[in-house]
Amino acid sequence: MTKKILLLTAMTLLFAPMAMAEGNTNDAATSDSTSTPKGVWTTSSTPALKIGEFIYHNWSATGNSQIDITGTFFGNYKYTHPKFVWDNIADLAYGFAWQDLDNSAEDSVGGRFETRRKSNDKIDLTSALSWKAYKDWGASFTANFKSQFGKGYTYEGIGYNAIATEVSSFMAPGYLTTALSFELKKTDWSVSLSFLTGKTTFVYNDSLIANGYNYGVIQDDDFNAADPSTFTHAYFALGSYVKAQYLKKDILPSLDLYARAELFYDYKKPKNMAWGDNMATDSKYALAEGEQWTDLQNFNWMKKRGFETDLDFELKLDYRFSKHISANFALNLKWDTDFSGMGNWGHWQIYQMAGVQVFFNWKTPKS
Repeated sequence: MTKKILLLTAMTLLFAPMAMAEGNTNDAATSDSTSTPKGVWTTSSTPALKIGEFIYHNWSATGNSQIDITGTFFGNYKYTHPKFVWDNIADLAYGFAWQDLDNSAEDSVGGRFETRRKSNDKIDLTSALSWKAYKDWGASFTANFKSQFGKGYTYEGIGYNAIATEVSSFMAPGYLTTALSFELKKTDWSVSLSFLTGKTTFVYNDSLIANGYNYGVIQDDDFNAADPSTFTHAYFALGSYVKAQYLKKDILPSLDLYARAELFYDYKKPKNMAWGDNMATDSKYALAEGEQWTDLQNFNWMKKRGFETDLDFELKLDYRFSKHISANFALNLKWDTDFSGMGNWGHWQIYQMAGVQVFFNWKTPKS
C-alpha cells in the first residue's frame, strides 16, 4: 500500500502542471502593480504522427513490405516565478510496424503485413522545481518517471511463425527517480549533481520475475535463500545522480538539437556479489562463495563496481522543412547491469530512429 501511495503522489506531481497550465493563462495579465508578483506559464505541446511504407510485389531486387505508424507527444510546461521555476516535460511515443516476412512457409497464413511488431514505446515524465542561489547556481528537486505503454517481446524465427517471449510490460520495469540537486543552469544547457537520490524500480509482473527479468529488484532467493512464496515487486536504491542536458533551437538554420546524459550509482547495492569472466552478460545476483569483505579493498573490485553505474544517453536532431513537416534522428544508449541482456549485447541497450514526420505545434496556452 505504501508503494502505491508513493507512486500515486509522484504521478500527481508529474501530471499536475498540464492541468494547472490550462487554468492559469493570464496570471501575469490579471495582476496589478500593487499585488504580489505572480508567475507566468510558458507551455507548448507537440503531437506528431509518423507514417512510413514500403511495398514490394514481384520485384526482382526483392524486399520486405512494411508499414510503420508511430505517434509521439512532447510537451513542455514551464512556470516562471520571481522566486522559483517549475519545469515539466512529457515525452511519449508509441508505434507499430506491420511486415510481410514469411509468406513461403507451408503453415504461414500468407497475405500482406502478416507480422506486427512494436517499433517504439516510451513514457518519460519529468517535473523539476528549482531555486536560484548564486548567479547561475541553484538548487532543485526533480521527480522523473519512466516506463512503457505495452508489452515487449523478443522473437525466435521469422514472420508469422516466430516464437514471442515477453521481456517487459507497463511498470515492468518502471522507474521513479527523485533527487535533491545542486544545479548549474545556462540559457541552453544545465548540469545537476545530487548525492541524495532515490530511485525506485518497479516490476509488477510475476511471470517476468520468474523468468529472470528482475531489472534490479532483488528477490529473496537471489542470494541462495529459500524460494519465496511471493515475489518482491519494488527495490528502492539510494545513490548519487548526475544529469546534463542541452537544448538548442536553430543550432543551424531550421535545425534543433536536444541531448541528455544521466548517471546513477547505487550506494545500497550489495558489495559481495559474484562476477563471472564476462561482465557484459554474467549474472551478479549470486553470493560469491568464500568471499570476504576484505576482498572489496582491491583495485579489481573497484573497477567492477564502476561498471555498476547506470548510463542513459539520448540525442535528438530535428530539421524543419516547413511548419508541419520535419526530418528527425534519435539515438538512445543505455548501460544497465540490472538488465541481463538479450543476445550478444549484454547490458547495452541501443535504440536508433530516423525518418520524416508530420507534426502539429501549438501553445497551451500562449505565453
